[in-house]
Amino acid sequence: MRKILFLLTVFAILLTACGTPPASPPSNAPSAPASSGAAKAIENYLTALITSRKLDSVKSASCAAWERDAKIDFDSFQAVTAKLDGMACQEAGKDGNFTLVNCKGKILVTYQNENQTLNLADKTYLAVQEGEWKMCGYK
Repeated sequence: MRKILFLLTVFAILLTACGTPPASPPSNAPSAPASSGAAKAIENYLTALITSRKLDSVKSASCAAWERDAKIDFDSFQAVTAKLDGMACQEAGKDGNFTLVNCKGKILVTYQNENQTLNLADKTYLAVQEGEWKMCGYK
């Protein structure tokens, strides 16, 4: 009898543990922050600059006032091998018409077998909305 009672207790515990679904978070619980339009614009610009290596892509990710500087940025990466490592950007405030964006991560650059790391956190990027969000410089 003891053995049956013991087995029923163990069985009941197992059913209780396995049968209860995990509690879902309340509907007002904060979720992971989504990339803002401004932060996404900076990520798009950097991705176009480093990954696509097409001037048209870099220019289309830039505001009108930054297009000439975007070409300078573009030209500076043409003679090197570069890749993005761990890029993540987020809004950091406002400065006049600009939304400030800070990024984490690096650009890994190789030129004639010499490696260099450019820290994305060394600059504060400027984004502006011109129809859609665009990269418009950095400080």
